[in-house]
Amino acid sequence: MNLEVNTDSDVLLVRIKGEMDLASAEQIRSEVDRKFLAENCRHLLLDLTRVTFIDSSGIGVILGRYRRLSGGGGKMAILKPQPQVRRVLDIAGVSGLATYCRSEKEGIGFLLRRGEAQ
Repeated sequence: MNLEVNTDSDVLLVRIKGEMDLASAEQIRSEVDRKFLAENCRHLLLDLTRVTFIDSSGIGVILGRYRRLSGGGGKMAILKPQPQVRRVLDIAGVSGLATYCRSEKEGIGFLLRRGEAQ
């Protein structure tokens, strides 16, 4: 699993490559939480274009970050999950909590527009 975390305006952009499973969940969780505190971002864009597998541990990471964001008025978007990953996300109900986007630009624009409307 490879993890890259950057910021763009008020959005934390997390690019994940590989599997989001029990072996990687804690690393993803701790790095994302650390960056949220350090950068003081309000929104999260998860780039899952290169995630090949996700299990309940990975879903737990996503749902935990969503709860944290929504408590502070933030939003979450997910960038182009692979079909097998999207299926798991949809079954777990993530599609009702986060918007799927086709590009980073679209995701960041959506998150910033939504944040300003509140």
